[in-house]
Amino acid sequence: MVRIYDTDPTVLRSLANTNIKVMVELTNEELPLAAANQNNFALQWVQSNVKAYYPATLINGVTIGNEVFKEASQLNSQLVPAMKNVQAALAKLGLADAIKVTTPIAFDALNPSFPPSAGTFRDDIALSVMSPMVDFLQQTGSYLMVNFYPYLAYLATPGMSINYLLFRPNSGVLDTGSGQMYFSLFDAQLDAVYYAMEKLPSSSMHVGGMRKLTAGGGSPDVHHGEEGHPNKGHGGVGTPQNAQDFMAGLTRQVLQGNSGTAAANGHSPLAASAVRGTPHRPNADLNVYIFALFNENSKPEDDQDFGLFYPNQQPVYPNPIDFVHGGTSGGPLQASYCVANAAVGDAALQAALDFACDNRDGKRADCSAIQPGQPCFEPDTKLAHASYAFNDYYQKNGRDRSACDFSGAGTIVNQAPSGACDPSPSWCVANAAVGDTRLQAALDYACGPGGANCTDIQPGARCFDPDTKVAHASFAFNSYYQLRGRATGTCDFAGAGTIVGQAPKIGNCVLPSTA
Repeated sequence: MVRIYDTDPTVLRSLANTNIKVMVELTNEELPLAAANQNNFALQWVQSNVKAYYPATLINGVTIGNEVFKEASQLNSQLVPAMKNVQAALAKLGLADAIKVTTPIAFDALNPSFPPSAGTFRDDIALSVMSPMVDFLQQTGSYLMVNFYPYLAYLATPGMSINYLLFRPNSGVLDTGSGQMYFSLFDAQLDAVYYAMEKLPSSSMHVGGMRKLTAGGGSPDVHHGEEGHPNKGHGGVGTPQNAQDFMAGLTRQVLQGNSGTAAANGHSPLAASAVRGTPHRPNADLNVYIFALFNENSKPEDDQDFGLFYPNQQPVYPNPIDFVHGGTSGGPLQASYCVANAAVGDAALQAALDFACDNRDGKRADCSAIQPGQPCFEPDTKLAHASYAFNDYYQKNGRDRSACDFSGAGTIVNQAPSGACDPSPSWCVANAAVGDTRLQAALDYACGPGGANCTDIQPGARCFDPDTKVAHASFAFNSYYQLRGRATGTCDFAGAGTIVGQAPKIGNCVLPSTA
């Protein structure tokens, strides 16, 4: 499925006979015309922008505006009338069964939204707009669209685990109002919307109290109109690795089901589950439009870096659309390093080294380890010092290609440089105190969706003995931790992992301190 933000004829014609379902938009600018409906505007619009391409182009939905409450609040009162007029036009043309009408709202239409069971629509829109809108969606068999960006809630919530945001193993967050345990912010935000809908009185029946929405009945589902994670910036949460982890977790959630319901049923929240929906709505469908296909450098800065691909069509991270084939690999990015290019000469290396080490803002390289008397001062050459500084800068910036340019003085390699100095190696090992059950769940995650290399702990392999959960989990946790560049939060495993500063030896195996 593809969602476009207009009815561009070139795009619609290019999607003809592809079997790709397409969601088109009646824009915010057109919305007042559809609401007033003078001279049958809605019917003419549907004839020109929908019927003219259907069914060769499989248009399956029309969005009326986009984030009207946020971007064009002066149109709030006209939103539902516009939806009804477009619906009537589709019905007149015999298209209403195949093509649904909805509108995407921003998640900030809720206040509060945490805990999920407290989810409520804002007072200024709840009764005046949302109540009649939900009635309309129920009556027409449509769905509500919400644009979710979970990283915004993470940035606004001090103390929230980044693992909870990125679908990594975590200890969960309890909704004290409902008693439900949530293992992903994705589930929590979606359920907040369902709770908010349930609190709306039905405007058509003028019945007070809460709307009764049954999980399997005629209530509207919530579709994700936009769901994405930045691959750069945003207070450091935007990196290619974090974006890949988020997308891999999102894909698993949609294809395999939600972890919260699995946990409630006695299954590991880290293992694949066949359970669909959310903890509060276990039978609800999960439908998500991923934002976006490309990074867009012409957009405002905050919106530029959500793509699966750069504008030059190079992937932001390996296999960004593997989920198209049903894959859920989502493994860690291939290890990469930034090293100095000796060919540019010492003068160019020194200039780049000075830039990389100018860490007054805390965003460049930490070069303390290459100062005289420190562990990485030797060998005392421009090439060695520049390689150390370049790589530290590159890793801090999420291995973005542009962070290893240095005017041609840096180059990216995929093998750890021979003799590279690591001033503070560390390892991730299993915490025996959590017990074998939790270790096994975390081990399953690390060796499966997590992408750890667990070949050496298979029967007959060199690190199979000792055949204990602690030994095998330590090997797998450390592989996962090193592959992710020892990033913060990658040795958590819901409390089953811990970081140590001495090289662990387990049986005949010494755990590596690099990927």
